[in-house]
Amino acid sequence: MPFLSAPSLTHYLVLGAVLFAIAVVGIFLNRRNVIILLMAIELMLLAVNLNFIAFSREFGDMAGQVFVFFILTVAAAESAIGLAILVLLFRNVGSIDVEDLGNLRG
Repeated sequence: MPFLSAPSLTHYLVLGAVLFAIAVVGIFLNRRNVIILLMAIELMLLAVNLNFIAFSREFGDMAGQVFVFFILTVAAAESAIGLAILVLLFRNVGSIDVEDLGNLRG
């Protein structure tokens, strides 16, 4: 059995690119459900965070990890506020479909 080496920078970057591509496909294929759109945006942020961590590990610099800390903080606040808005919209409209939300103009 051959010895398995640690993943290199390329492995992390490919995984980040795949996660980002899945999120982009999720946004373009699903334009109706707001919750799935928010999850796709979060997946994009996680893919970017993975790249920051990979470069931070590769170059031995802590700046990438500090960026990730701030990005995760902002993403958590965004998720909490976004879900609160969705709950209020569901109470008022009765649906969270993007097409039904177009009637809120006025």
